[in-house]
Amino acid sequence: MGNLAYHLVAIGVGTVVGVLGSAFHVGVEKLTAAWPAYLDTGLGLDGLPLYAAAALVAAAMTLVSLWLVRTFAPEASGSGVPEIEGAMEGLREVRWHRVLPVKFVAGLLSLSSGMVLGREGPTIHIGASVAKAASDLMKWSGEDMRGLLAAGGAAGLAAAFNAPLAAVLFVIEETRRQFPYSSRTYIAVVLASIASAIVTEYLTGSRPYMLLEAVTIPYVWLPAFAVLGVILGGAGFVFNRTLVWSLDHVRRLGQRSSFYIFPSFVGLTVGVLMFVRPEATQGGELLAVQLTRENLPLAMLVFVVLLRFVMTMASYSTGVAGGIFAPILALATTIGLCYGTTLDLFFTLPDLAHTTFAIAAMGGLFAATIGAPLVGMVLVLELTSAYAVLVPVMITAIFAHMVFLALGGRPIYEILLERTLAIEAEARAAASR
Repeated sequence: MGNLAYHLVAIGVGTVVGVLGSAFHVGVEKLTAAWPAYLDTGLGLDGLPLYAAAALVAAAMTLVSLWLVRTFAPEASGSGVPEIEGAMEGLREVRWHRVLPVKFVAGLLSLSSGMVLGREGPTIHIGASVAKAASDLMKWSGEDMRGLLAAGGAAGLAAAFNAPLAAVLFVIEETRRQFPYSSRTYIAVVLASIASAIVTEYLTGSRPYMLLEAVTIPYVWLPAFAVLGVILGGAGFVFNRTLVWSLDHVRRLGQRSSFYIFPSFVGLTVGVLMFVRPEATQGGELLAVQLTRENLPLAMLVFVVLLRFVMTMASYSTGVAGGIFAPILALATTIGLCYGTTLDLFFTLPDLAHTTFAIAAMGGLFAATIGAPLVGMVLVLELTSAYAVLVPVMITAIFAHMVFLALGGRPIYEILLERTLAIEAEARAAASR
């Protein structure tokens, strides 16, 4: 089989993923806005009746999402990125017949309920599933199949954030151990990402999803970004440890009683928060942009950091379909604003410095938790179009990554894959007794 056919299939995969990713994105946006508006203005509810109805709706969406996952495709739980990395390593199998519909529908429900989850995990998993379907159709296996899986995953990330360059780098940096690198597979990844980005721009527009105004920062302030990176390296270490701790404890709770008890509680809570504290709900892309413009006091920013941290852990540990990229970026934005606001108490900051700290913090926390500093740098710049602050972003990201490694941190997806494999091995051992 020639390179031309392989690359044409990669372009086809990217095109299909762009359509599905755009449909997923628009569907989440519409449904997330529709059901609260219907309860509020459509039914005219207010006060306790409104909160009770919202809690029930969000809980119902959460439980249906979890039921779909647990009943039809358990591997569709969470972001799906560890599943793809495992498949590229030959440790997991992408059963696209069941993952594609379940990830799309279950992800649509869980994200639209208001849970603090990102759409990039589902679209990456959907993209890899489309690639596996194409590989099966072409009867490809081995390196060709694994390379196309990477291309599909990259197309999914490109569709989620309209960030094709970061998508390519994600494959190269994040899946460097699993990706079968060759000119053939590398070109396929680039072509799939480009095709997905073109379709996404055509269907949803070319405006960056988190457009932020930023200006070049004076060099005298660059050490402040190194300090911010140190802080974020520690925050990333705590984030990863707490996420795994939450997953383990919720799993043990489910084994003792029911796997639906904790998700019910989270769904009920999220429904109320959608009206009482909307900043503690949803993925957070729009929140990140909003917070940079509101000039909130330090105490309120700290409160938002704590609230979103807790809700991110609670939402992801339910086991529904959803990613963590967007929650990480929103959390990082708030930490960056806290940092800038604190410095503002002692120094006179340059114009738009708070926004610059927020943008740099996104790259820093991403670099620490995901373990991919280069992807973090490029993704943040593509998302915000704030290319003027490239150097501060680079400084923050690399210092965050250095501190994270010094603390003994490991990339979250690597940890999650090992955890999944350990749970399956435990289940097989129990079944054989």
